[in-house]
Amino acid sequence: MKLTRLAADAWKLTAHGPRVVLGLAGPPGAGKSTLARALVAEIGAAAAYLPLDGFHLSNAQLERLDLTSRKGSEPSFDVRGYVALLRRVLDDTGDDIYVPDYDRALHEPVAARHRVARGVRIVLSEGNYLACDLPGWREARELMAACWYVEAPAGVRRERLLERQLAGGLGEDAARAWVAGNDMPNGELVTASRGRCDRIVSTIGLDMFNCSQ
Repeated sequence: MKLTRLAADAWKLTAHGPRVVLGLAGPPGAGKSTLARALVAEIGAAAAYLPLDGFHLSNAQLERLDLTSRKGSEPSFDVRGYVALLRRVLDDTGDDIYVPDYDRALHEPVAARHRVARGVRIVLSEGNYLACDLPGWREARELMAACWYVEAPAGVRRERLLERQLAGGLGEDAARAWVAGNDMPNGELVTASRGRCDRIVSTIGLDMFNCSQ
């Protein structure tokens, strides 16, 4: 599938209002952030990027909640903060809005890395749990004009996740243990939300990923 076709389909959602949010849900390693950034680049200045990862709890808060070993799991996100920003993005179209992100070098969320500028018509938001039928996430899903489920085979995701952890500084044994004990189980919860999405998009075969079916 061509990225241009997906971007055109995303743009059609702008018929629903002055500004809309398109959610990209899916398990870790499926290619959500890569796809979201590519769609923003393809659409141009009328699109903006809003990653859920900016709402990771800080390492200090994870330690307080005894969630350090489950970083990236559903309760390790500030879902209410995420919902509040989605509402602001939809309601406040006349001012620039700054958006947090997650820094994989610092291993911490960082403020104001991205911007939803005045005049933006569509906001691409991606994250694991956007379609989950759970408190907070249901409210987030209701604010989206549509939510697409991004998927890739488990083996492909596992390799992508391993590369991510190795790049983040873990040794190979620790990286494999983290992927097996944290990332892949998180993906099982996300997979259960697949049926709540409006469309299924496989990153295998997308021209932007430079791979074939």
